[in-house]
Formats: sequence, structure tokens, C-alpha cells
Amino acid sequence: MVHGVRTRYRIITVSALAGVALAALAGPASAHVEVSADKTQAGAADVTLTFHGEAENPKAGIQSERVVLPAGIAPADVTLVSAPAGWTYRAAANDFTVAGNALKIGTDAVWKVKIKKLPDGATRLSFKTLETYGNGDISRWIEIQEPGQAEPDNPAPLLTLKPGSAALSPSTPDSAAPSTPAAIPQTSAAQAQPPVKASSSNSTWWIWVVVAVLVVLAAVAFLLRRRRVPDTK
Repeated sequence: MVHGVRTRYRIITVSALAGVALAALAGPASAHVEVSADKTQAGAADVTLTFHGEAENPKAGIQSERVVLPAGIAPADVTLVSAPAGWTYRAAANDFTVAGNALKIGTDAVWKVKIKKLPDGATRLSFKTLETYGNGDISRWIEIQEPGQAEPDNPAPLLTLKPGSAALSPSTPDSAAPSTPAAIPQTSAAQAQPPVKASSSNSTWWIWVVVAVLVVLAAVAFLLRRRRVPDTK
């Protein structure tokens, strides 16, 4: 009886630890940068965009957010409305960056900008975003979300618009970000960013989930096998 109780206790313990491990592995992949607007009609003027960057790094706080603007929106048409305390706004060739002292670990970054006018005829605007932490880690939310397709591992913030007064151009169904954000000039070494590319650490998280599940199954099978062996002590 004692042996059986011990076996059940071991199984419960292993399963609980596995659950914690799976949650830890799967957690970062669920974090995103989201965007919303107070006006969601193509061609609308004086639109306020609100960006929300989720903090996912357990070792450092968010230090900067670099947003690549989609076609049809120029940096000159963007002005800062609000950002975390002490953060500043800087525009470049086809993007803008809000940055400052690193936020407290676990604190999300929220910032707002005003757009002079949304593109006429656009239905989907993708804002590729590079989220940099105080320790130098970068989360690259840059993969375009295609209509009718599953969300990618590193989705770029997406704003879906209602049809405006202008007819939608068939040649530009999705006003996505320029394909060469790496060529954007930087004004200071402190704000320099590496080329935009998908983060392999986020796109391969499922492999570690599979490994964790296999380890749990092996541990449970081993404990059950020991349970069948008579305890001679």
C-alpha cells in the first residue's frame, strides 16, 4: 500500500512539473504587439493609433519600440500622442521609434501616435515592429498575417479597415511594410537596430513542447513499471 501511495505521489509530482515546463515554453509564443485605431475606415483623417507591446522577457524590461510604417503612410504624417514616461519619439526614412529607459520587468509598453490620413482603398495595414529590451534581446513582430491563413509565429501588428469612399485598388490588397527595413538610416549608435528577420527562438518553441511531453510520458511509464515490481523492503 505504501509503495502504491509513493508511486501515485511521484506521478502527480512529475505531471505537475511537466505542466509548469509546458506553460513556460509556450508562454512567450503567445505574446504580441497589437494595434488599434479610434477610426477604422480607409481614408479617415486624424486617426489615433494605440500600440500595446506585451512584456515577455523575464530578465529585462522593454526599452524601445521601432515601428515600420506600411505603404501609404509617411513619417511626416505621424506625430506622437503619448508614450511611457521619459520615452522620446524619433522618425526615420520609413519608420519611427519610441524609446527611453527600460521599463520595469513585466511592464507592457503602450504608446499612441496620430496619423494625418489613412491610405485610401486599404483594407489591411501591417506595422512591422521590433521590440528591444534593456539587455539587448529583440522580439521581431514582422511576419505579415495573410487573409484566411493561420496566424504566423511572429505576427506584425495588423489593423483591419472598413472600405472608404475610394475604391480598393486590386493591385494593393494589403498595404504591407516595405521589404527592406534594414536599410533605414539610424541617427545614433544607441538606437541602432539589426536587420529585420524572423526570430528563430519564437518560431521553434513547439519543438521544446514536444520534447517536454515525451520526457513526461517516459517518466510516467518508468514509474508504472516500478509499481508492478514487488517491494522487498
